[in-house]
Amino acid sequence: MGKSIAIAGKGGTGKTTLIGLILRWMSEQGMKPILAVDADANANLGEVLDVEVPGNIGALREGMKTAVPHGMTKEAYMEYHIQNLLVETGIFDLLTMGRPEGAGCYCYANALCTKFIDFMVKEYDYVVIDNEAGMEHLSRLLMKDIDLLLVVSDPSLRGIRTAGRIKELVEELNLRVGRLALVINRAIDGKLVDEAYSLIDEIGIELAGVIPDDPLLAKFDREGKATIKLPADAISFQEVGKVMPKIFPFQV
Repeated sequence: MGKSIAIAGKGGTGKTTLIGLILRWMSEQGMKPILAVDADANANLGEVLDVEVPGNIGALREGMKTAVPHGMTKEAYMEYHIQNLLVETGIFDLLTMGRPEGAGCYCYANALCTKFIDFMVKEYDYVVIDNEAGMEHLSRLLMKDIDLLLVVSDPSLRGIRTAGRIKELVEELNLRVGRLALVINRAIDGKLVDEAYSLIDEIGIELAGVIPDDPLLAKFDREGKATIKLPADAISFQEVGKVMPKIFPFQV
């Protein structure tokens, strides 16, 4: 497998929108092939990327309990349907995970999911994963070796404390992370209060950058437009272009 980037953060931080801008930046640098994995249970990365999603791994896993046709092995069923769930755009491919397995899960189906997804991600030079704050898919299904983990927060002290808890969770889950960094999103005028900087230092997390609040991006969100199509001069995309080369686990 090539380089892996995971992005985590609580809801409302603009995490998924930011991932769309990062994917756009990567594609404009000529990086490919890229696999984008939507591992957030809310599963709206497809909307951000202007991609219609045919289904998700969670539903496929549940379907294995009853839907495998007579005469077809479970392995063949899983491989066929996972390939059908993969959306290819020519710029990046998208795989949507859906909800992680819960109590009473069908463990054989989970093992097959792991097997085929592990095989799939090895075919890409770059894998970008949209995670929930709880990191369920990283800890239970997907790879545990991450080159870059970006934790996204809003500018509030409460949000930054949540970012600190995500950092602690990464350590508890024994995820092997090459570099962990914080991105503050939706900051008014691209600035933070002094208390925010002090809290970031106290938590001991690297501050990669501060993305300013972007009225145009907010307008795209309100109107349901795919934010990956923001104009190149949008202030949020411009700032992503400044932040990523500094922290990307690959020389651009």
